[in-house]
Amino acid sequence: MSDDTSSAQAFAKLLAVVTELRARCPWDREQKLADTPRHLIEEAYEVADAIARGNFPDVAEELGDLAVQSLFAGVILAEQSKLDIATGLQNAAEKLIRRHPHIYGGTRADTIEQVLENWDQIKQQERERKEPNSAKSLAHVGRGLPATMRAEKLGEKARAAGMDWGNIREVLAKAREEIDEIEHALDRADTAGAAEEIGDLMLAVANAPRFIGMDAEQTLRAACDKFVARFDEVAAIAASRGLDLKAMTPSEIDALWNEAKAAVRPIGPAAKQ
Repeated sequence: MSDDTSSAQAFAKLLAVVTELRARCPWDREQKLADTPRHLIEEAYEVADAIARGNFPDVAEELGDLAVQSLFAGVILAEQSKLDIATGLQNAAEKLIRRHPHIYGGTRADTIEQVLENWDQIKQQERERKEPNSAKSLAHVGRGLPATMRAEKLGEKARAAGMDWGNIREVLAKAREEIDEIEHALDRADTAGAAEEIGDLMLAVANAPRFIGMDAEQTLRAACDKFVARFDEVAAIAASRGLDLKAMTPSEIDALWNEAKAAVRPIGPAAKQ
């Protein structure tokens, strides 16, 4: 049995199970299409986490769970419209073929940059056909993405249009400018203004990693993991000495934090060899 045949059979079995559960399981029957996004997003992040950890069995398992949620949403969609999973899959295949003219057409693309340029041009043409005069707007870019990922994607699209910082030091200068504006807003007791300026700061910082060849989401995830490891070390040190973190002064906690930093090495790409 070929791998393609085996994969097709496994896909058909999963679709059959998901369809049967939709028909017979009380919980599945109660779900609406509007209920599915949070499950899809959760499973997508589980996949991303497994990949970041380099755990291949977990990656395979989480990909399966993500497929379940995708099929479940497709089954509900078919109930409520003339669109079904087969239509979605067919459209996806046609879209891939259309956006890879260097493979399925006569266009030449010898570099990754040329592939991406062709992809963006074709995507803009598709969007222009659907929404005339929308191709040059950034309004559609990454609206369904988490804010950090959207901020980075907006920066990439702005760069492609010719508007971007020149280098990471210019990004950092912009961040310092935004910090000053936050402090000025706080001096005026303008919390709404401070929040707006904090948003501008976060937008700038989210674009900094791409200037050094890094990804904003993964950079922040690595920082979160590092914080967890150091926090747990602080808690462990405090417990071993009979200390109560809630009763300690900021300077005492800072001293423990420095101990934890020395004891816990960074995790992931940021780790120094």
